[in-house]
Amino acid sequence: MTHDAVDTTILQELAPTGKLRAGINVGNFLLVTGKTPNGDPAGVSPDVAAEIARRLGVPLELVSYPDPGLLSDAAGRGEWDIGNIGAEPQRARTIAFTAAYCEIQATYLVPEGSPIRTLEEVDRPGNRIATKGRAAYGLWLENNLRHAEIVRTETIDDSFDAFVEQGLEVLAGLRPRLLSDLERLPGARILDGQFSAVQQAVGTPCRNENGAAWLAPVIEDMKASGLIAGLIEKHSVKGLSVAPPA
Repeated sequence: MTHDAVDTTILQELAPTGKLRAGINVGNFLLVTGKTPNGDPAGVSPDVAAEIARRLGVPLELVSYPDPGLLSDAAGRGEWDIGNIGAEPQRARTIAFTAAYCEIQATYLVPEGSPIRTLEEVDRPGNRIATKGRAAYGLWLENNLRHAEIVRTETIDDSFDAFVEQGLEVLAGLRPRLLSDLERLPGARILDGQFSAVQQAVGTPCRNENGAAWLAPVIEDMKASGLIAGLIEKHSVKGLSVAPPA
């Protein structure tokens, strides 16, 4: 798709400054796996943004945020034109999301000797779950759990520390991270299955209705063409999979 093929209205919404400003959550260790020589984030998420800019026919500017919540908060401030984060109902109040382009399994880790054996046993009175509060999986827990207590922390490392230091019953997280946590906790177990698959999508502020309508089929084409699968392979990411068609 060339610059000439993109309607002016879409360019005005998605590139009002003449370039595509893409908000990137650099705290996602699966989607941002390094830095370029000039210090920009590198990985699947920045490469998705680069492909969108190419199809728009405009330069790309990456706007980094250390946390998805901070990226989401900036939706109404005009700091970015597209934002690459997990699509969750709370965020959809201000951001129009495409369907997911990739998914990350979220599950639970329990300590040595835990009587909890299945995902269904987690949401029970008396169970306390450590989670990064504003992560997509943390928002899912808020929306779906009814009985267990959610212990929210600022960072993923903080949730691990709270789990260990407070002797909590459950640690929630992305499976790839929990696998590394497992190595530090003799006897701990990761429960089979997943309670959610974090839907990594591309969003634009809700006011950009034409831009959102343009982005949706672009993301579907990127999945169907094998481009997303190729980016996952290029960056050697484990624990990330291409999302199914919308």
